[in-house]
Amino acid sequence: MMIDVKYGKDGVQRVDIPDANYLGTFYPKDVVCGDPDEVIGESIGSPIGCGSLEEFLEGGKDIVFIVNDGTRPTPTAKVLDALSKRMDLRKARYLIATGTHRDMTQEEYDFVFGSHYAELKDRIICHDAKKSECVNLGTSKNGTPMEVNKIAVDADRLVIITSVEPHYFAGYTGGRKSFLPGVASFRTVEANHRLAMSMEAQSLALEGNPVHEDMMDALAVVKGKKIFSIQMVLDRHQNIYKVASGDLNAAFERAVGWANEVFSVAIPEKADVVISVAPYPMDVDLYQSQKALDNGKWALKEGGRIVMVSKCREGIGNATFLTQLSSSPDPRKVLENLKAEYRLGYHKAAKMAEIATWAVICAVTDLDPEILRKANITPYPTVADAVADALAKNPSAKVIVLMDGSVTIPKVAE
Repeated sequence: MMIDVKYGKDGVQRVDIPDANYLGTFYPKDVVCGDPDEVIGESIGSPIGCGSLEEFLEGGKDIVFIVNDGTRPTPTAKVLDALSKRMDLRKARYLIATGTHRDMTQEEYDFVFGSHYAELKDRIICHDAKKSECVNLGTSKNGTPMEVNKIAVDADRLVIITSVEPHYFAGYTGGRKSFLPGVASFRTVEANHRLAMSMEAQSLALEGNPVHEDMMDALAVVKGKKIFSIQMVLDRHQNIYKVASGDLNAAFERAVGWANEVFSVAIPEKADVVISVAPYPMDVDLYQSQKALDNGKWALKEGGRIVMVSKCREGIGNATFLTQLSSSPDPRKVLENLKAEYRLGYHKAAKMAEIATWAVICAVTDLDPEILRKANITPYPTVADAVADALAKNPSAKVIVLMDGSVTIPKVAE
């Protein structure tokens, strides 16, 4: 079976997998998507758990939109297109929920704001977890200091534009994640992400997930604030499938159900080799691409090989987690080191090292192969090379391809 594997924004790598070894290529499910303007407009016009958007905005003196940054596929520009028919977009400010990510590139600003960028650019503020002024709103039950960007705290109207898909330790993106880590201080994000070291912090898990609970605590401290959310679920082509608008928690709950329809995918059995692709724009760096590894592990047999495919356009992303991954050739020792003292990024290293204790991690990237080897990752120049080597070691190996590994959650069909 000849497979075309996406690589970077426009690139493709071809790999020939023998039919006897090939279990299938799996994507998020195909769903029917309507006209995006109509889907968004209908959702905004029929909000869940609150009155109309116009009623919400009435009397607002300081309207702030919180929007995702350019490393997320959230089609914010299409929402702004729909909103421009209902309000003057210049009456609001736009706070970009970068979490601890860097500022956006011009290409990313154009992607997020589309045709509205020119008129809104003087109204846009990019959150900086280390430099933005944040307000301490107390401490969560898990001991996390709740420090949130002052712009969000002071606003008398908050509009959240986000998307909801599975997340490897928060359960799902969307909803409360716009606040934490979206517009929280570095100290807050670091304390919250430490909880990701817990085994309960997994994809699709909300109940009992300490990271999710912490995020809900962050939302609770701004409970008295007026918040209107617009939460989208995309299909595998990043078209808009469904939109839930209105009350943040009620809309999030509705969107989670739709996200499961799309991203939870049945596979016939676990494979000896899993090729998991981090597609553009989620291939920005190794730090972000790790999600494809974590999702792919659910399709992998113990002792198998997982091949992460990601261009890693901007390199590593966070040197801290790579340093820890490279601290020992024994992943069990890496895990021991990580438990001694936590810093932001260690959770990524822990999730990767945990996989390395029972499987072989391989990667096809633009990174220096030696950097990967030191991090207990076997580098390959192409996907075809990785598959050829895997089949040479195990000629009867079964192979699964996850073409959108960053958001696909494979589950063995019952």
